[in-house]
Amino acid sequence: MKRAVITGLGAVTPLGNNVEDFWTNLIKGKSGAAAITRFDTTYHKTKFACEVKDFDPLQYINKQEARKMDLFTQYALAATDECMSDSGIDLETCDRNKIGVIVATGIGGMQTFEEEILAFGENGKIPRFNPFFITKMIPNMATGQISIRYGLHGMSYSIISACASSNNAIANALDLIRMGRANIIIAGGAEAPITQGSIGGFNAMKALSTRNDSPETASRPFDQMRDGFVAGEGAGIVMVEELEHALKRGAKIYCELVGYGAASDAYHVAATHPEGLGAILAMEGALADSGLTVNDVTYINAHATSTPVGDISECKAILKVFGQSLNKIQISATKSMTGHLLGAAGAIEAIACIKSIGQSIIPPTINLNQLDAEISSQLDFTSPKAVEREISVVLNNTFGFGGHTVTTVFRKYQL
Repeated sequence: MKRAVITGLGAVTPLGNNVEDFWTNLIKGKSGAAAITRFDTTYHKTKFACEVKDFDPLQYINKQEARKMDLFTQYALAATDECMSDSGIDLETCDRNKIGVIVATGIGGMQTFEEEILAFGENGKIPRFNPFFITKMIPNMATGQISIRYGLHGMSYSIISACASSNNAIANALDLIRMGRANIIIAGGAEAPITQGSIGGFNAMKALSTRNDSPETASRPFDQMRDGFVAGEGAGIVMVEELEHALKRGAKIYCELVGYGAASDAYHVAATHPEGLGAILAMEGALADSGLTVNDVTYINAHATSTPVGDISECKAILKVFGQSLNKIQISATKSMTGHLLGAAGAIEAIACIKSIGQSIIPPTINLNQLDAEISSQLDFTSPKAVEREISVVLNNTFGFGGHTVTTVFRKYQL
């Protein structure tokens, strides 16, 4: 079976618009949360989010192109641009028919949809829409635009599994590499959900934190006083490459992508299974697929959205899977700093996992002041500061509305 390695990274995040800035601020424990600037929040219960700051799409695409793309696609292209540059790839020497793209999203062009419908409502009953309305809005367009931009003719599609979407994309990339269906897959996710409808909808579900007086402390996974997640946005892109192909072109190898597990809670449209059934199956499946045991794992990047029920069920699942081996494992929740990037969360957190292996640093979990009484004290959370240690194997957990659960496994590269 062919092996897959990570040879390029790209990121646009609430903590920085490139991988270096993202990683630096993540390790410092900086929060990306602040008052929402995109729209008037007067009538919204939640008035803050983790927005991307100082993003200029014209650094990556021209003005005419930008007008034809929703913000989530612009983020995806910017992150891909960095990933391609970081990989050192020369597309002129590669078989572009064997380079594919799988960029996921949970919501897609929500901003475009809202703008067009609101404009239609103001104009009355005359159906006047932007000719690019549909092609800006549809969720597959980040993938499509990346394929077009770089002339990549390999497997090209998008995945929607809510907040597990981009981790699912990375998992699918591994399958395609293993089967020899591709030499390279550009994989990840993009999301731009800081809109009136999105924030209003999540508020109606009582899913978002309403800690408006202190946005930077609102995302507090595992903490007794957590009251919901903080919406985030951005994109994360990784280059998943077949090992021999990477070695042949002299690529820089960050780490190896060695396995994944995917399952379903089959329980509820939004709530996680109270005992973490799907999470257990995903983590166990990921270890089995990668040929590893619980004793091999160094670090778990938890899904940990800062919701009252979700954090507890994930912790129960980790306790069930790892049992007596927990004394060797550290857990962090990077959403405490980035907020929840929904469909892009898994890819951004994958980059955090990949960087942690190379830099021998586990990111912190900020705002964890008092551990929830229902969460086992056996779990070792990196709070409040980053921890330096040798890292060999990392698990990346992502769980989405509808019960979708995905865990990917990254391992320090060994020839």
